[in-house]
Amino acid sequence: MSEPSIFTRILQGEIPSEILAETENAFAIRDIAPRAPVHLLVIPKSAQYRNVVELAAGDPELLAEMVGLASTLAAEQADGAFRLVFNTGADAGQTVFHVHAHVLAGSLDEAGLGG
Repeated sequence: MSEPSIFTRILQGEIPSEILAETENAFAIRDIAPRAPVHLLVIPKSAQYRNVVELAAGDPELLAEMVGLASTLAAEQADGAFRLVFNTGADAGQTVFHVHAHVLAGSLDEAGLGG
């Protein structure tokens, strides 16, 4: 059996983090290494899916719930304008293989897409 992801450990209270919002099946926290003025993570409470492709195929309702939570947070923290990013695979920058969405907002432009 594999170790619980950092997100599972946060949700279980093993690692301190402020949960900004949550729904029945997802929660949101601030990214610890922000790449934008607003950089939040929306994470399913279940670690069942490693990436957004698996999530979309396996539970499109949960994906929609995550997008809805991202939209709500962006409305509260960035006047509703936001970028939603899912990294899929190590070569794309994914470091935690528990699907999660990056909610980026605040003075973003297309040139800021690079890492």
